[in-house]
Amino acid sequence: MNGAKTGTSNFRTHAAKIGVERPIPGVIYPPAERLQLYVEAGVLPQTTLIEALQESFANHAARTALSCGDQTLSYAALDEVTTSFASALLRLGLEPLDRVLFQSANSVELLCAFVGCLKAGLIPVCTLAAHREQEIGYLGRHVDARAIIVQGDDPKFDLVAFALKMKNEIPTVAHIIALGGDARAGVQLFADLVKDAAPAASRAALEAMPRDPYQVAVFQLSGGTTGVPKVIPRLQNDYLLNAVLTAKQMGYESRDVMFMPMPMIHNASMICFWLPVLLSGAEFVIPADMSADAWVAAFRARRPSFVGLIRPLFPRFDAAVELLPELMTHVRGFWAPDGARLLHEKYQLPAFAMFGMSEGLNMYPDDSDPEEVRYWTVGRPLSRCDEVRLVAPGTDDEVGFDEIGELTCRGPYTICGYYNAPERNREAFTEDGFYKTGDLLVKRLIDGKICYAFAGRTKDVVDRGAEKINCEEVENAVSTHQSVAGCAVVGMPDPVLGERVCAFLVMRAEQPMLDVAALAAHLQSFGLAKYKWPERVEIIEALPVTRVGKLDKANLRRVISEKLAPKQQLEGTNHG
Repeated sequence: MNGAKTGTSNFRTHAAKIGVERPIPGVIYPPAERLQLYVEAGVLPQTTLIEALQESFANHAARTALSCGDQTLSYAALDEVTTSFASALLRLGLEPLDRVLFQSANSVELLCAFVGCLKAGLIPVCTLAAHREQEIGYLGRHVDARAIIVQGDDPKFDLVAFALKMKNEIPTVAHIIALGGDARAGVQLFADLVKDAAPAASRAALEAMPRDPYQVAVFQLSGGTTGVPKVIPRLQNDYLLNAVLTAKQMGYESRDVMFMPMPMIHNASMICFWLPVLLSGAEFVIPADMSADAWVAAFRARRPSFVGLIRPLFPRFDAAVELLPELMTHVRGFWAPDGARLLHEKYQLPAFAMFGMSEGLNMYPDDSDPEEVRYWTVGRPLSRCDEVRLVAPGTDDEVGFDEIGELTCRGPYTICGYYNAPERNREAFTEDGFYKTGDLLVKRLIDGKICYAFAGRTKDVVDRGAEKINCEEVENAVSTHQSVAGCAVVGMPDPVLGERVCAFLVMRAEQPMLDVAALAAHLQSFGLAKYKWPERVEIIEALPVTRVGKLDKANLRRVISEKLAPKQQLEGTNHG
């Protein structure tokens, strides 16, 4: 791997002092004794994320960093544009540690603006283009945002007008910057700010910027499906470590061309793809939109070697392959956290399962692991300093091997608290600093090595009488049917058993529809226990996702509850 290093690397190393220089009120920083442990172990780098990126920009100056349609940007050009934008932000009067809300679809300009903020010492706040008044208003006030950076040419929703509206509701916002689009009163254009910067003066201004490895780099958002997201402070060196370990684990190389169409502002895309890609000197490909045609165009033009997909996107990728069969010619592997085995079986290429969270901890299997580990577990934590405990839900009692427990964890790149959320922190963290994730895992010993298998979430189970049915297990079984392109399993209300199992299915083109009887026959041959079989099947066109790109089961539960309500009132129950 080229460029992505830690510890005694070529990265700029700061003074020996361990700990943040200028604490931000509301941020829970790691205890000094734990930081000391990580540094002495040679795990936690004493440099900043932006300094590591700048080193990679210099080392790979002539290589292509970003591409989107006909647009390409070299590492040298990326360095120049981001430096110009960073200095422009400082000229506007923004100061280090000011917060900047981002709200934009994927684009080259989005990544340039993001890196420019990092260079200026500002803290990007990673909201999504789909967020509206409730989320943006709350988040902007919560973090005291000083600027909003939005997409200026969104054809479906006027984000610029929306930002102008929200500026009136967020007292601290002083600037609105548009990525693309036409000039408007009260809005500055990214292109104009970059064009007006003087290169020499810009570089000089940034060289004088204070850099603190232990300071906040990014405000990410929690991935909950209900309520307003919590703000996650990721620190300069913890985010850098996370990205470097990912690049090493995945084997990213400067020759790679990466395709990952999820929102670039979301943690999964950022920490699993474009940050480690830029640290490795590889190319990140951005499709023009989310259509199969746009994906085909991206593959035809740039020939990606690595693809990142979540399961709801599998049908779209399959459609792109049907349109361009030679699309797979240069692909050497997949990142697929919730469907690695399915992609491996379909395309006969390596596929990386993983478990991860915006709060920190990531797990991956190794290339050298047996197939049982690579395609039936999520492997093990990235860092040797990651600590994992599986406890019986609602208790502090650790469970043994092959028993389901709630994941609690702490480590060098896992947060110690949400930003300015004392009540939530009391619920989410133990007294000794372990984060209670709400995820259910199983610890296994395979070939003498400990690994973990995802077993659902504390609320992602169907409570059918006395039996707890794990939705993930049923989804994996149903997805082995050749007619199924996508599957989501939820509990549907039942007055006798409490809940029964409902499967929402996306069917492959030109394949016969499945009903309860046909699916039962398949699951019987598969060997799944009968009490876990879906008792109702709903055919849908696509699996819904939340605003952070995750499967939206809350929506599916609502849909089936509303469908069943009238019938249950008349008939008492529905057996599908």
